[in-house]
Amino acid sequence: MKKIILAKYGELVLKGQNRRTFEDKLMSNIRASLKDVGEYRLSWAQSTVYVEPKSDDFDIDEAFARVRRVFGLSAVCVATKSDEHTLESAGKTAVECVREMLMRHRTFKVETKREDKNFPLNSMQISAEIGGIILDAIPELTVDLHNPDIVVTVEIRREIYVHTNRQPGAGGMPIGTNGKATLLLSGGIDSPVAGYMIAKRGVVINAVHFYSYPYTSERAKDKVISLAKLMSGYCGRINLHVVPFTDIQLAINKHCPSELLTLIMRRIMMRISERIARITGAQALITGESIGQVASQTMESLVVTDAAVEMPVFRPVIGMDKEEIVQISKRIGTYETSILPYEDCCTVFVPKKPKTKPKLQQLVEAEVALESVDIEDMIAKAVEETEIVRVGE
Repeated sequence: MKKIILAKYGELVLKGQNRRTFEDKLMSNIRASLKDVGEYRLSWAQSTVYVEPKSDDFDIDEAFARVRRVFGLSAVCVATKSDEHTLESAGKTAVECVREMLMRHRTFKVETKREDKNFPLNSMQISAEIGGIILDAIPELTVDLHNPDIVVTVEIRREIYVHTNRQPGAGGMPIGTNGKATLLLSGGIDSPVAGYMIAKRGVVINAVHFYSYPYTSERAKDKVISLAKLMSGYCGRINLHVVPFTDIQLAINKHCPSELLTLIMRRIMMRISERIARITGAQALITGESIGQVASQTMESLVVTDAAVEMPVFRPVIGMDKEEIVQISKRIGTYETSILPYEDCCTVFVPKKPKTKPKLQQLVEAEVALESVDIEDMIAKAVEETEIVRVGE
């Protein structure tokens, strides 16, 4: 029997006259995700994407895992294509699908989606008939309409498809349909989650990482590259801009008040990120800050940080508890890498008593001291010497 991947549209079904633009971008993103899994045929109809293997070397399990990570899809399954467009053939296919799962399950129900309205039976009749065929073939099974071990789904379209393993898709909107933004990517838990959440809305992501060698190790840099690779499974290709930040951090530590070190560092990071964002055509910045999580993330601190740039700053995890962020990071596969014990530059020169309720004027006055080292030239040099690492698809 022939296997095929069926992927259901997410919210783009609600789009009106420009829906085709979203569909084209979705298909392009699926093709990019499947570029090296073997030969296949891609098509779509009735809010469903069909990924049909064309060769024996097509890795359908790997393809299934990748398609599940493509934003814009609400559900994905591996289905079995019925040999004929008949009830009997559909029943036979359903029996074979259920047999594959018998070692673990003992109850089932049948659900039918009848897109082909010319098929002689309605959905309820088809479900009843297929259920009877399954019980006749596998008498040790029983029907449970409320809490079954197996849900057998029969889709009557131009062809008939049967599946038992429907899984949630990534949801959201296709990448590339809602602009571009630049993520400040640290080595922690929060920023990869923030980037994932904005990308889920169709936004193309690039990233900036601040690297303070030798105070942060080469392994810390490799860790962030690994995080970007994990994110690219959802977000597509990410251009990671690795900014040399050591000289700027040393200057801040030498010339600025201790209690303001972290805030001044964050403000300059924002300024550098904004420059890179404008160079790359991004329209906003993204950070993983959450109100009150650390001293630099109080409401007052966030206000003075934002004042350093003109570009909008998106903070999708701003109101989340840490545990909520951790759960998302585990689900998208970044958590284990994020907790590797390699320091990032934000942990260098941490003040003993950081200011938690700063005033903007305090920061502006403190930053005047950096004019003695020509901070504008240092910022320009850091941008010029930034290394670009291309990660992902």
